[in-house]
Amino acid sequence: MAARRARRLLGSLCIALLFAQTAPTGAAARSGSRSLLTESLVRTFTPFYFLVEPLDALAVRGASVIMNCSAQCETPPRIEWKKDGSFLNLVSDDRRQLLPDGSLLINSVVHSKHNKPDEGYYQCVATVDNLGTIVSRTAKLTVAGLPRFTSQPEPTSVPRGGSAVLGCEVTAELAPLLRWERERQPLPPGPRLLQLPGGALLLTNASDSDAGLYRCALDAGGTPKYSDEAELKVLPDAEEPPRLALLRAPSSLSRVPGQSALLPCVPAASPPALLRWTRNGQELPTDGSGRFQLLPGGVLQIRDVAEADAGTFTCIVESGNDTLEAQAELAVQVPPTFLRRPANIYAHESMDIVFECEVTGKPPPTVKWVKNGDVVIPSDYFKIVKEHNLQVLGLVKSDEGFYQCIAENDVGNAQAGAQLIILDLAPATAGPLPSAPRDVVATLVSTRFIRLTWRPPASDPHGDNLTYSIFYTKEGINRERVENTSRPGETQVMIQNLMPETVYVFRVVAQNRHGPGESSAPLKVATQPEVQLPGPAPNIRAFSSSPTSVTVTWETPLSGNGDIQNYKLYYMEKGQHTEQDVDVAGLWHTVTGLKKFTEYSFRVVAYNKHGPGVSTHDVVVRTLSDVPSAPPQNLTLEVRNSKSILLQWQPPPAGTQSGQITGYKIRYRKVSRKSDVTESVGGTQLSQLIEGLERGTEYSFRVAAMTINGTGPATEWVSAETFESDLDESRVPEVPSSLHVRPLVTSIVVSWTPPENQDVVVRGYAIGYGIGSPHAQTIKVDYKQRYYTIENLDPSSHYVITLKAFNNVGEGIPLYESAVTRPHSDTSEVDLFVINAPYTPVPDPSPMMPPVGVQASILSHDTIRITWADNSLPKNQKITDARFYTVRWKTNIPANTKYKTANATTLSYLVTGLKPNTLYEFSVMVTKGRRSSTWSMTAHGTTFELVPTSPPKDVTVVSKEGKPRTIIVNWQPPSEANGKITGYIIYYSTDVNAEIHDWVIEPVVGNRLTHQIQELTLDTPYFFKIQARNSKGMGPMSEAVQFRTPKAESSDKMPNDQASGSAGKGSRPMDLGPDYKPPLGGSNSPHGSPTSPLDSNMLLVIIVSVGVITIVIVVIVAVFCTRRTTSHQKKKRAACKSVNGSHKYKGNSKDVKPPDLWIHHERLELKPIDKSPDPNPIMTDTPIPRNSQDITPVDNSMDSNIHQRRNSYRGHESEDSMSTLAGRRGMRPKMMMPFDSQPPQQSVRNTPSTDTMPAASAGPGAELPEAEGPFLPAEEEPQGPPTAHVRPSHPLKSFAVPAVPSAGGPFDPALPSTPLLSQQAPGHPLHAVKTASIGTLGRTRPPMPVVVPSAPEVQETTRMLEDSESSYEPDELTKEMAHLEGLMKDLNAITTA
Repeated sequence: MAARRARRLLGSLCIALLFAQTAPTGAAARSGSRSLLTESLVRTFTPFYFLVEPLDALAVRGASVIMNCSAQCETPPRIEWKKDGSFLNLVSDDRRQLLPDGSLLINSVVHSKHNKPDEGYYQCVATVDNLGTIVSRTAKLTVAGLPRFTSQPEPTSVPRGGSAVLGCEVTAELAPLLRWERERQPLPPGPRLLQLPGGALLLTNASDSDAGLYRCALDAGGTPKYSDEAELKVLPDAEEPPRLALLRAPSSLSRVPGQSALLPCVPAASPPALLRWTRNGQELPTDGSGRFQLLPGGVLQIRDVAEADAGTFTCIVESGNDTLEAQAELAVQVPPTFLRRPANIYAHESMDIVFECEVTGKPPPTVKWVKNGDVVIPSDYFKIVKEHNLQVLGLVKSDEGFYQCIAENDVGNAQAGAQLIILDLAPATAGPLPSAPRDVVATLVSTRFIRLTWRPPASDPHGDNLTYSIFYTKEGINRERVENTSRPGETQVMIQNLMPETVYVFRVVAQNRHGPGESSAPLKVATQPEVQLPGPAPNIRAFSSSPTSVTVTWETPLSGNGDIQNYKLYYMEKGQHTEQDVDVAGLWHTVTGLKKFTEYSFRVVAYNKHGPGVSTHDVVVRTLSDVPSAPPQNLTLEVRNSKSILLQWQPPPAGTQSGQITGYKIRYRKVSRKSDVTESVGGTQLSQLIEGLERGTEYSFRVAAMTINGTGPATEWVSAETFESDLDESRVPEVPSSLHVRPLVTSIVVSWTPPENQDVVVRGYAIGYGIGSPHAQTIKVDYKQRYYTIENLDPSSHYVITLKAFNNVGEGIPLYESAVTRPHSDTSEVDLFVINAPYTPVPDPSPMMPPVGVQASILSHDTIRITWADNSLPKNQKITDARFYTVRWKTNIPANTKYKTANATTLSYLVTGLKPNTLYEFSVMVTKGRRSSTWSMTAHGTTFELVPTSPPKDVTVVSKEGKPRTIIVNWQPPSEANGKITGYIIYYSTDVNAEIHDWVIEPVVGNRLTHQIQELTLDTPYFFKIQARNSKGMGPMSEAVQFRTPKAESSDKMPNDQASGSAGKGSRPMDLGPDYKPPLGGSNSPHGSPTSPLDSNMLLVIIVSVGVITIVIVVIVAVFCTRRTTSHQKKKRAACKSVNGSHKYKGNSKDVKPPDLWIHHERLELKPIDKSPDPNPIMTDTPIPRNSQDITPVDNSMDSNIHQRRNSYRGHESEDSMSTLAGRRGMRPKMMMPFDSQPPQQSVRNTPSTDTMPAASAGPGAELPEAEGPFLPAEEEPQGPPTAHVRPSHPLKSFAVPAVPSAGGPFDPALPSTPLLSQQAPGHPLHAVKTASIGTLGRTRPPMPVVVPSAPEVQETTRMLEDSESSYEPDELTKEMAHLEGLMKDLNAITTA
């Protein structure tokens, strides 16, 4: 007893903390006028709960079952039981008995087809008098029905080592009672035996001892019930494996967390098939390390099922050339679980309280409330709020007791309870209490609220320290509610949430520090009836009458329509948040001034004398379309080649399209003939390639958008000029040939010349500059521009400047230069060159902020959406100016520096045409006028995988050494795998024309690139195909590869016979059918048959003889060609000594070969180079002219010093000799030649002749007319193109032909060469070649790199140049021929031995 009193004292001390945590809500809680503990007689909460609750049970007919239950309380509770909601009378029941702990014992369970008195839902009810009642969870008692089998075992046979399933199905409640017997003896448990859900028996790895008679038994009480017996036969190993099939496929099932699940997938295959499981497409680890384990026979066991395991499970079985799949759904249901349980509450009468209860489960549980064992029915005073919480309004003493929240779903139920104690008010302390408040009146009465006012009591006229409680109830109801004033001295209150047209009774009680005083007299007030406001206007309709107007109609409201004063029509643009309205007197109205082709929502509200009625539902209508009101944006032209130009643009702004864009109209014309206009109508794509244009012609283009209503305004004319000739854009441009800078005080003039190789497309130049680094600012100019003025620079500052040519492939190699701006004191700003320079835009010194928040969203295997934000825009990110964004992307490979770009006028862009399963990086920059930002931070995204789009490569078949029946297939992965390769399938057949499903299949798992195939037939041709597979599916098959197996084992057979085509090595000629076409490069020669040693020796002799003869012929031809070249050289030396310096050749000019220019590097003198930024200038290749018209012509006059130069020309080799040496390459020696200083000139494009030969013609056999005539120094031709300049006092020493190279460095004398200083042959008209002038601005130009083709290997260049004067004399040639004859004799002696 002492301990109990101590616990009560401790409970009293802790009440303050408990009450603070469970303070009542509602009006009483909001007022907070006084503490319940200090003014009440405190009572503690009594612990009353269940120790044990009943659980679901399975009973057998005739047996006994116990439903457990035990409750805990200070006073022992009285236990009762309910079945299906009704109390059981256990006093007069001889089969049901209440045990001392409260459990229910049911003896001899009764169950029949028409009488099931014991099966049902049971609930334990515990009651303590004068305290309350609680109920337990409900438990289901299931009684197993009459033992019967839904299916019987059937006789079956199984090959040794295979699997078998013996069916014996029963109902779900009987499955736990099923067992198996063999030869009428209980079947001992073992790892090879598994009872499946439903009762079937799975036997794996069958052996002879497993044969026998099997039956299943049901122990459902009393005598077991047996099934029919079935014989299991174990067969010897099958000669042919059976076709792949499933003995038992998985079936869908439902589990509760914590249970186990078995998904059978039993294949009928011997040897065992390859089996794997996936869940929702992801392969499962079934090695047993986790909760998933693959049991023998293919059964997937899931231990301790979790909610996350729910999904679609797929069983994939592969055996030979067969593949099977079976699916089953696993549903995981979760019983109700409490996230928040109800808490005990103290309260006073008339207060409002809320019991909170939050539950979760799957499926979502339903909740009901029970008070002292009785279900709470919602009413005006008992309400379910916030889905599951119970609110009690106006508490009365009878509301005291235990409240329970009971949650239930399909897989279970749970309960949680709390106690409510209604405290009595503490007796007033010594001191005067206030009298009744005076003059209580209702100053405002509405339909759902009343405002009460009163005067302080007469005992306390000022009433500054008084608080008031307002008690109110419906007339005739004894349940009062209370509302407290919010602060002392307040004499009015607003009572809300009342019912219309209802009489309420109010009274007011004043309270001071001693307690509550007298109550005022009751005041009856009736709320007003609900006013008759108009209902919604029926049949509201809206339709667009024009692109800028919508007509809305409706009918008169059905209720409250006696005195409709007017209507108000509300409308709002879709996506906006501002609603507009217009007053309407009739039943229709037309709204004008709307946006074209824009969605609007409309609604109508009727008004009467009481005010606005109920609004109609929103109707949405789109205004009609019209022609676009603005042109397309960002029209750009890209010259693709000499006959086509690519146009790209963006649609008109979203608010100006005025409809669905159906296409774009393109108009273009020649700039020279503005009246001749051509129209081209395209689709909705944002680009168009205009083809069939003329070479070297400037065209103007404009684009207009079209809707179904017509064509909108067009863009301004934009011009571009086609190329003079087709140029290459498969690589980046080369380095510009020169870069010059001229510093001034606050600016630097930059000039340059284009790259030396004019055959690569240049679309513009990128100029970078900055103090100490060229990466601070970047400006891009057009490809025609050769000068640029960088302004707004700091005086006396060191700037580094870089220049790069770029095209669509990327930017080329940069060229660097540095300059120091002049100080302020330097006034020499005037420069005629700067004054006459063409206008160039000046970069804004303040760049824009780059876009932020760049994100890449993967949409498919080839599409990624890029989105970003622009901090320079307003918060709504609405673009109102002419800015545009440039998106660039590339694959995330360090070696890949090639970016692709696209322009956008919105804050997103859809990048298409990407490669599958490839990681890309993206960045964005913004451009507004001449201002551009730097590139944003990069975002990355990997495209989704796709099925392989190319077959495996390099498929070869070889026989295995020592095993003629076994071959090895090798291959390489497909070039377009589009994802991770998960396996290959090898198809092979003896008939190449057979249907593919008739070919034999060999699966290869993983990414192995070799596979053995055994037990093939000897001396038989086989055809092989390979198919790659990834997670998305199968790719295409490779071409058929043929291989003939050997006739028999032979020591002479070559083990490395292989096939690489449809008729590879090891095959014999055979009839493959009229439709079969072997791939190119196949060989039909027999190679696998045994040969004699004599035949092998003869073959070796023939090969050696042919090789030696070929070498001899090559040496003779080389000597002959060198001899002739030497004679030509002598003639040229003599010709150079003549006064006119001209050459006259006999024969047709088409036989003349262009000269080979071999330049002595050690004798070549260059102009002095001042302040060269690079001690090792970059060497580039000189483009090879395609014919004589491509060679730069010069004047026929000649300086006396130049007369002394010697020129070496190639001899007249025959075409036979050229074909003999075709294919041998020679290195091109590089030389540096300075060019003369010239004033800056307007540059034009190179304009070769229209009959230019393709680049491929510059190979063996290509001929160029030989040029001749005197040379003119470049200084005497200021308007001509740039030429190589050599000081007159130091003439070029020699253009000599080198000696015949050794075998280690052969070269082709028939390859065309390019003369550095060309001569014009008589009878050939001159064709002027337009090239860019090279302006130096008064400074010495750095040397221009020139490369002369057709040189021997670099290692031998110096030796050849030094020996270039040597030649073969007749006696030397005789010695060489004699030596060759000796070699032939030695060869004949070897072959006859």
